[in-house]
Amino acid sequence: MLLLVLLQAFGDAGREWLRFDRAAIAGGQWWRLASGSFVHLGWYHLLLNSLGLLVLVLLCPQRLPAWVWLRRLLLLSTGMGLFLYALVPWLQHYVGMSGVIHGLFLLGLVPQLRQRDLIAAACLLYLLGKLAYEIIAGAPVSDEAALGGHVITESHLYGTITALLYGLMFGSFTGREKGTAPETSITQTENKQT
Repeated sequence: MLLLVLLQAFGDAGREWLRFDRAAIAGGQWWRLASGSFVHLGWYHLLLNSLGLLVLVLLCPQRLPAWVWLRRLLLLSTGMGLFLYALVPWLQHYVGMSGVIHGLFLLGLVPQLRQRDLIAAACLLYLLGKLAYEIIAGAPVSDEAALGGHVITESHLYGTITALLYGLMFGSFTGREKGTAPETSITQTENKQT
């Protein structure tokens, strides 16, 4: 969240340089596929996404190495950006972390289902219901008025799909992702030697 606040402090100039921009991406500025997720329309937009991250931390307290969180953020934001670029041709600009947050919720809630966590099950059903509602009805006009811009509901869907692919690839849903940390491998080797 500190990084998001820092980037927001750069104002319009930072947003212009980092936002998902179809023409700039086509011109070779590939970083915008990922960086658009880290800048926001304004402070209120950032506040909403920060609250989403706070709820994520409270509902899905996963103890993972920092490099795994970094990998999740980079791959989810890049994957979502690729989906938007390939499948939403009318979209010229995009900013915001909400698509990535939707994906992080999926990665955090599904492993809790293995422990028969009813709250996680209810939250996951809500997430899927919300996505279905957005596909059918779109974003509420009140949300767009409050944010000062169009809500790109496709980002929520593609962030979640990217997380599903990520989770299957890295074993996030089965707990294998935790065991891939380099420090875990070193500890296991040391334990076998003693």
